[in-house]
Amino acid sequence: MIRLIASDIDGTLIKDSTPDLYPEMEEAVRQLAEKGILFCAASGRQYQSIKNVFRNIEEDIVFIAENGAQVRYRDQDISLTPMKREYAEEIIRQLRGYYRNCDIVVSTPNGCLLESKNKEFINLITYGYHNKFTLVRDVLEEDAEIIKIAIYQKDSIRELGEEVLIPAWQDRVKVCMAGEEWVDFMDASVDKGNALSFVQNYFGISREETMAFGDNNNDIGMMQAAGESYAVENAREEVRAAAGRVCSGYLEKGVYQVIKGLLG
Repeated sequence: MIRLIASDIDGTLIKDSTPDLYPEMEEAVRQLAEKGILFCAASGRQYQSIKNVFRNIEEDIVFIAENGAQVRYRDQDISLTPMKREYAEEIIRQLRGYYRNCDIVVSTPNGCLLESKNKEFINLITYGYHNKFTLVRDVLEEDAEIIKIAIYQKDSIRELGEEVLIPAWQDRVKVCMAGEEWVDFMDASVDKGNALSFVQNYFGISREETMAFGDNNNDIGMMQAAGESYAVENAREEVRAAAGRVCSGYLEKGVYQVIKGLLG
């Protein structure tokens, strides 16, 4: 019997950076709660952004935010994993070298910090992701606990990410592609799969009682932590290989279709 369902958001449940969830999925989450099945929204997004997507049903959901650096339930942190300050500072200084084409987001437990002067990017963070953020002159001058750093490049950052940033940092922190336009940096212990295992232990739910959905490399840990796992049709090949099954993509509402079948 499935007691916990975890799903990635961008590229799996809905289109990247979409602020709204479709009504059928909202109703499905309500029905899951009525049957005692916990739904977990797992994303590289910050908590406030994920919460906005599920704003009509947030009480029924566990949130794995920042790729697992922050786990919240009923508006309380139940797990928080900050980055080592020396690594965070070194990463930020390196990423500033790409400001001509890129922007960075520095996440804290209570929102994020931006140094950007790029109006288009600020609008994306404001109206696309609905992040809670503060514009600052220098993020390193702020007295804030850093839980994630993300660098964004419009259209694609894959070449920079896979050829430069990931090789440079993979032995010291957790660094991964989080969609086509983002590279994320967290503490080495942070992973959606580890966060999902924490949720399982916290609520007394086994791996065999867990179902997971994903599309990108940062979802592979969830595929491995769930007894039943699905890659959506548009998923990266590595994710399809890690998942037990494949379902339709977000355009066909594949996650909803599987859950609808589970609900009968």
